[in-house]
This record gives sequence, C-alpha cells and structure tokens, in this order.
Amino acid sequence: MPQSRSPASQLLMQDAVTAFSRETRFPLAFGGFESDGIINVSALSGMHGLRIQGLRVANRRGLGGKAMSEHRPRFTRDYMSSTTISHDYDAEIGSEHIVMLVAVPVVVDGVTRAVLYGGTRGGTPPDESFMRAAAGVTADLAHEIALADAAAATQDRTARGELPGTVLEELRSSHAELRRIAADTTDPVARARLSALDERLVQLSNPTPAEQEIHLTEREFDVLSHAAIGATNAEIATALGIAGSTVKSYLKTAMGKLQASTRHAAVATARGHGLIP
Repeated sequence: MPQSRSPASQLLMQDAVTAFSRETRFPLAFGGFESDGIINVSALSGMHGLRIQGLRVANRRGLGGKAMSEHRPRFTRDYMSSTTISHDYDAEIGSEHIVMLVAVPVVVDGVTRAVLYGGTRGGTPPDESFMRAAAGVTADLAHEIALADAAAATQDRTARGELPGTVLEELRSSHAELRRIAADTTDPVARARLSALDERLVQLSNPTPAEQEIHLTEREFDVLSHAAIGATNAEIATALGIAGSTVKSYLKTAMGKLQASTRHAAVATARGHGLIP
C-alpha cells in the first residue's frame, strides 16, 4: 500500500475520514496510515486548526496507539481526564478542545494498517449506533488497502519478470506433461525438439536462475517436474510408466544433489536454480 505521502493514498485517507465523520455523525474526524509502528495523521475533517495534521502516534501510545496494538476500537468520553491511556498527545488534542474521542483501527490480514478517529468538543455525542457506522467505513478502507496491496504485488512480480500464479501453475502442469511425452518418445529428432521446448518453458518461469550449476538426470527431472505439481509417488509412477520404488529412488538421488531434506524442499531448490518451472 502506498504510504500516506503519495497522492493516491492521501486521497483515499481523506475520503475515508470524510466518510467516517458523515456516517458516524462525529463533527471532528482525522486519520492516517500506519508505517513502521507509527500512525501518521494525514487527513482532517471539521478542525479549527492544523495542530493535529502530521501528528505521529506511536504504537500503544495515546488512544490511537492502543487501538493499533489491540486491533480493536478504543473509546473515551473525556479524553483529558482518562486514566487508561497515555497523554503524549494532549497538546494536539487539546488544541481542538476535543472531549469525547474514539479510535478505530483498520485491520488487514491481522495487521493494523490505519486508524480513523472521531471526536466531539462536548455537547451531545452520537448515539451508540456510531460503532456500526464506524465498522462499515473501516471495512471499506480495509478493502481498498487490500486491493492496493494486491495491485502492488502484481506490479512487483511483473517488474521482476515473474508470472501470475494461475499462469505459473498452468505452465508447471504443461511442463510435467511435456516431460512425460518426451520420456515416451523414441524419435531422436522429436525428442531434441521437445527438450528445447522444455528449456524454453523453464526459462519463462524463472528468468534469473541461481548461478550454481546442478546436474540432474533426465529421469530425475521427470520425477521432480511431476512432484512440483503435487503428484504422489504412485501418480508419478503411473505417468512415467515406472515402478513406485524407482520413483522413490530417483527422488532421493535428486534430493541429495539439491541438498534438500524433503521433496518440497527439493522442488523449491530446483525452481530456485531454474531447473524446473
């Protein structure tokens, strides 16, 4: 997720703060994204001044810090007299004469990614239904953050030359089938062409393999390629037309060459070296 200084994330936070104030009916609202254990307040609504703008709220400090660490809303009817929070930010909160304050964390995959605040300067506070409204706004923001995370992850994979997961799984399945066909082919010309196609598929899935060279036999490649798509020893034996004990032997030898203690580790290491997709 872009940090609070990027234009896109700043607009997202301002929209969320505005919606929080509107839906909960708190006259004052503010909020910010989390970064390295700090909430950076970057959006305001209903403020008289700018003292709260840029406020950095540390984990476990103040009302928002408690909400961040506990992953649940925190609420006080009288901020200045509260004995359950630290008062690190009294000057900023006091500058707006805030009395009642609520801090609601925005949690994505078990991690607090932002905090939204609502407050009053006294008078009649919103009725108790404000928590349901607050939950709706924070859920919408959490969804937007998750979408941004997914988009950033896709861009990162693309920048590194990696394929999307669904495409990669299809490629691995096709590679295993290609290895099976090549094993059954007796024509040397066709076998050579299949081998060249095999190498192209591996390069597509891993354009930057590790430099250390590892030599596997054709059958070890065959067995690992099928193990890579989750096939059992019995399924590999059926696909390749060999005995189950032979599959186990090839797999054990490949694991030794790859210095792997399990078949899963062997597959991961082989992929890291660009041997299989």
